[in-house]
Amino acid sequence: MAEEKRRKEEPEDDGRTIAKMNVEGMPWYTPPGLDAQPQEKSGLEMTREERSAYIWAAVRAALLIFLVFAVVFFLFLLFCTKVWLR
Repeated sequence: MAEEKRRKEEPEDDGRTIAKMNVEGMPWYTPPGLDAQPQEKSGLEMTREERSAYIWAAVRAALLIFLVFAVVFFLFLLFCTKVWLR
């Protein structure tokens, strides 16, 4: 019974625009007066070699960051055992 009441009270969409979402700087922005035209992809396809080079560079960067954290953690443990907790 309560569910039927709630459904009846929900407002319907009357088609009015509360806020225009055509904001300059957004990817979907179209200047006033121009029709929206779909944009074509312009040479954004990567070759297999380029893709593997990007992946390998990302893995090396992640390993470098991990190595830095591991060295800092090791030095902290060394400091704790040899100096601080002596």
